[in-house]
Amino acid sequence: MEKIKVSIVEDIDEVRESVGKLILGSDQFSLISSFTNAEQAEKHLPNEQVDIVIMDISLPGKSGIECLQKIKEKCTGTQFIMYTIFEDDQKVFEALEAGASGYLLKKTPKEKILEFLKELHEGGSPMSTQIARKVIEAFQRRKTISEEEKSLTKKEKEVLDLLAKGFLYKEIADRLFITVNTVKQHIHRIYEKLHVTNKAEAINKIYVKK
Repeated sequence: MEKIKVSIVEDIDEVRESVGKLILGSDQFSLISSFTNAEQAEKHLPNEQVDIVIMDISLPGKSGIECLQKIKEKCTGTQFIMYTIFEDDQKVFEALEAGASGYLLKKTPKEKILEFLKELHEGGSPMSTQIARKVIEAFQRRKTISEEEKSLTKKEKEVLDLLAKGFLYKEIADRLFITVNTVKQHIHRIYEKLHVTNKAEAINKIYVKK
């Protein structure tokens, strides 16, 4: 059976060598190359066309996410899995949006890593348990926000949009041809529907990317 070809992009020698040794000790995988920075990876990976790239996020110079964005289209048959210490939602979504198919934390037990790589090669999207939970929670939050936003009337959305742009109550009233008191009523209902208590919370909930 042909071995699954793997490349590692990791700047910390100890981590890179540890993962490399794991790959070399397996009869299912073959370690083709390893790089210490994004610039090396960008130069060589498109020519190698390996099956899997294990990519660190925090690299010197360009990040692993920036590297992935640049070479993803040139490595058509390659699956990328991020291997990192970062657990925050933003990093996870940036990596997935850049084209990563999996996301593993460096604290993942070594015996699990080969299982995850095999799952990735077979078409799965392996993630550390903590990351999978964060992804689910983030999507649930987005869904909740979406439902709350749908509950706003057209006029309430217009009021909130003008609030977000910094207009005062009197200015909003003039623009929408309503009274200041009506503006206040709309804002009160907006806060109730979005389950917030002030303008900043309302604006953040609708306009700021989660």
